[in-house]
Amino acid sequence: MAHTKQETAFTGLTNKEVLESREKFGMNLLTPPKCPSMWKLYLEKFRDPVIRILLVAAFFSLVIAIIEDEYAETIGIFFAIFLATGIGFYFEYDANKKFDLLNAVGEETPVTVMRNGKIQEIPRKDIVVGDIVILNTGEEVPADGILLEAISMQINESNLTGELMVNKTVNEELFDDEATYPSNTVMRGTTVVDGHGMMRVEHVGDATEIGKVARQATEQNQEQTPLNIQLTKLADFIGKIGFTIATLTFIIFTAKDLYGYLSMNEITGWQQWVHIARIVLKYFMMAVTLIVVAVPEGLPMSVTLSLALNMRRMLKTNNLVRKMHACETMGAITVICTDKTGTLTQNLMQVHEAKLDTSKADLIAEGISANSTAFLEEAEAGKKPSGVGNPTEIALLLWLNEQGKNYMELRERATVVNQLTFSTERKYMATLVDSPIQQKRVLYIKGAPEIIMGKCNLSPDAIAQYNADLLAYQNKAMRTLGLAYKYIPEGVGEDCSELVNEGGMTFLGIFAISDPIRPDVPEAVGKCQSAGIGVKIVTGDTPGTATEIARQIGLWKPEDSERNRITGVEFAALSDEEALDRVLDLKVMSRARPMDKQRLVQLLQQKGAVVAVTGDGTNDAPALNHAQVGLSMGTGTSVAKEASDITLLDDSFHSIATAVMWGRSLYKNIQRFIVFQLTINVVALASVLLGAFLGTELPLTVTQMLWVNLIMDTFAAMALASIPPSPDVMNEKPRKTNDFIITKAMRNNILGVGLAFLVILMSLIVGIRQLPASQTEWALTCFFTIFVMLQFWNLFNASVFGTNHSVFKDSRHALGMLSVAVIILIGQIFIVEFGGKVFRTVPLNLTEWIIIITATSLVLVAGEIYRLIKRLQTKKSIR
Repeated sequence: MAHTKQETAFTGLTNKEVLESREKFGMNLLTPPKCPSMWKLYLEKFRDPVIRILLVAAFFSLVIAIIEDEYAETIGIFFAIFLATGIGFYFEYDANKKFDLLNAVGEETPVTVMRNGKIQEIPRKDIVVGDIVILNTGEEVPADGILLEAISMQINESNLTGELMVNKTVNEELFDDEATYPSNTVMRGTTVVDGHGMMRVEHVGDATEIGKVARQATEQNQEQTPLNIQLTKLADFIGKIGFTIATLTFIIFTAKDLYGYLSMNEITGWQQWVHIARIVLKYFMMAVTLIVVAVPEGLPMSVTLSLALNMRRMLKTNNLVRKMHACETMGAITVICTDKTGTLTQNLMQVHEAKLDTSKADLIAEGISANSTAFLEEAEAGKKPSGVGNPTEIALLLWLNEQGKNYMELRERATVVNQLTFSTERKYMATLVDSPIQQKRVLYIKGAPEIIMGKCNLSPDAIAQYNADLLAYQNKAMRTLGLAYKYIPEGVGEDCSELVNEGGMTFLGIFAISDPIRPDVPEAVGKCQSAGIGVKIVTGDTPGTATEIARQIGLWKPEDSERNRITGVEFAALSDEEALDRVLDLKVMSRARPMDKQRLVQLLQQKGAVVAVTGDGTNDAPALNHAQVGLSMGTGTSVAKEASDITLLDDSFHSIATAVMWGRSLYKNIQRFIVFQLTINVVALASVLLGAFLGTELPLTVTQMLWVNLIMDTFAAMALASIPPSPDVMNEKPRKTNDFIITKAMRNNILGVGLAFLVILMSLIVGIRQLPASQTEWALTCFFTIFVMLQFWNLFNASVFGTNHSVFKDSRHALGMLSVAVIILIGQIFIVEFGGKVFRTVPLNLTEWIIIITATSLVLVAGEIYRLIKRLQTKKSIR
C-alpha cells in the first residue's frame, strides 16, 4: 500500500494488495455472539442456591435408600430437583426460540469499490483495509474509513451516537469540534442520508467501531441479580439452621441411646457393634429427615413458576422477556440510563410549528414538493409514517401531507429546469421550475433562515420578529428552516447559484422542526421518580438538545447546574474517583460514545445502584449487556437485542414503568410465598423435633413432607404468582439489594402463626400417645391431614400478606385462590384415601373430613378478623 492518497483515490488496490491486506487485517466480518448450548442453559439452573442444598439432601437420602432398600423419598427429592430446573430451562429456551436470534446479517450486500483502476461491485464481507469505496445516498457504510471526497454529505449516525444527521466534510475549516467522531470519518453501520463521497477503508470486521461494540456486548456479565443475592442468603440461612438442628439432634439422641446401651451391655462381639451401628443409622436418618424438612423444596420451583408466569403476562404489556430473572430485577432497579432517540422521542422529525405567509399556500406547497429530494413511504395502518432521504425534508413532506396536499402530484407536474442540492457550505437548496400553477418560471429556495432572509427583501422589524422566533425555537433544541421564492422572467440564465446570489427574493416563512417526545414519556418518568428511581439521559446528541429533552420530560429542573450534566469527552477525562463522586448526580450525558455509556453503568454499579439501560442502536449493546437489566427496542438493531434481557415491543419508555410495577409486585408475591412456605417448614421441623423428644414415631415422613413442599407448594406458588400487580408499589422506594428477603413483619408472621400451629399439633401428639397402638396409624393420618389443612387455610392469609385487604375484596383474586385451593384439597383427599404405605395413611370417613376442614378453617376466620381490626385502626388514625 505504497500508493499516495491521490493515486489510490483514482486507482484503488491491485488484486495482490487485496490478498495481502486480507491476510494482515482479516475479512470484513463481525464475529457472531456465542449462543449457549442447550446443556449449558440447563446446567445454569443448578446454580440456584436452594437447588444445591436439595442436591446435598438428595445425596444423604440416596445413601439411606441404598441401606434401607426404600427409594420413594429419594425419587421424590430428585423429582423436585428436575421439575424445578426443567421448568426454568423450558421457559428460557422457549423465549430464546421466539426471539429471532440473528436478524438478516446482509454480509452479501453489494458495495461499489475502485480496484485496479476500475469501478466494480463486491460483497460487503470482501472489503479490505485500503479499499476505495464509493458512497451514494441511501447506502450503508460498509467499514470504518476516512473520506477522500465528500459532496454535501450527511450521515445518519443514530446507530452509533443516536444522531440522525451529521454533516461530513474533507474541508478542515468546516470540521465540527463537538462531533462524537471526526468530521472526515465514516463508520460501519451508519447510512448516507444525503450527498455522496469516496472513502478509504481504515478498519474492517471486529476492528471497526461497531465491531468493538459488538464484542463488548458479548462479554460475560458477572453481575449477580438482586433476587439471586437474596435467595443465596436465604439458602445459607436455612441451610445453617437445618444442619445445626440436625447435627445437634443426631449428637444428643445418639449419645443418649449409646450411653443407655453401653451402660447396660458389654461389647463382646460383632453383634453389639451391629446394634450400635443401627442406633447411629436410626438417628442419622432422623437428622437427614430434619434437613429435608428444613429445606423448602418448593421454593426454587415456585420462584421459577412466578418468573415464568410473569414472562408470559409481561408479553401482553409489550415486554418480551428473554432472560427470566429480568422480570424480578426490574422491581429492584434504582437507576434507568435511557437513550434519547426512539425511546424518549418518536425518532421521526416533524414540523413543530410553521410561521408562514398563508396567502401564498400554493407557492409553499409547490416549493416544498419540487425543491426536495426526499420521498415518503407507504405507511401500513397503525404504523408510524416514514420516508427516504433527508429527515428534515421528510418532516416537511409529512406536514404537507397533513395539509391534504399530494407532494408527488405537485412534484411531477412541476418541470425542474435546474437544481442546486443542499451543501453544508452553502446551507441552502434551490430548484428552478416551470410552474403549471403559477404559469411562470419560479425559483424556490430553502435552508438556514439567516441565509434565506439575507437573500430577501424584508423590513428590519420583520427580521427582528423572525429572529426572536428563531431564538425561541433554537433554545428548545429545534431545527429551523426558511423558505423563499422568486419569479424568473424568460430569457434570464438558468444557473440557480447565480439567480440566488442576485437576491430580491420573497420570504415565505419559517418552519420549526423537532423529533418530538413521546406523549406518554413525562408521566412515565414522573412515575419512576416517585418510585425512587433515578433517570439519566445518555445520548450522542448536543448538550443543548439533550438538556432541552430532559426539561420537556420533567427531568431537568431550574435548580440543576453543570454538575448535573456532562459530555462524553469530559466524562472520559475524569478519573474513576472523580467520576464516582459525580455519577449519582448526573442527569444528562451528551455526545456520549458507546464505551462512555458502559463506563457510566459500571461506575453506578460500584456505587451500589441496580441499573437498567435502554437502547436501540448497536452503540448501546455494551451497556445493555453490563447492566443488571438491558432493555432493547423492538425496532432496534440485532446486536442491541442480542445483548438485552427484555425487548420493548412498542419502543416506549412507558413500558419500562409498567415492567418496574410488575417486578416489584412479583417480589412481593415471592415474599408471600416464603411466608407461606417457611411457616410450613418451621412447624414441620419443630413437630419432628419435639415429636422425637416426646418419643413418638416420626409424626411426618419425608414422603409426606415432599407432598407438602412440592406438589402443594407448586399450586400455592401458581396461586400467589397469579396475583395481579398493584399500582401502589410505585409509591414505595426501591428495596436495598443487601436487605434480607425476610422482613421483620414476615419473621413475626412466620414465628407467630408457626407457634400457634405448633401448639395445636403438639396437643395432638400428646393425645396420640394416649391412644392404643391399633389406632396410631389412623391418628397419624389425622395429624398429617390437620397439618396440611392448617397450611391450606393459611395460604389464603398469605395471599394478602403485606396488606390489610380482605381475601374476598377482589373477586378475581378470590376466584384464582379458590380454584387452586380446590385442586390442593382434592390432592390431599386422594393421598389420604389411596396413599397407603408410601404416604403412611389410612382412609378417613366423610364426617372426619368435615370436622377437620371446618375446625381448621378458623385459621382464615382469625386472619380476616385481624385484618378487619387493622383496617378500622387505619381509618381511625386518618380521621
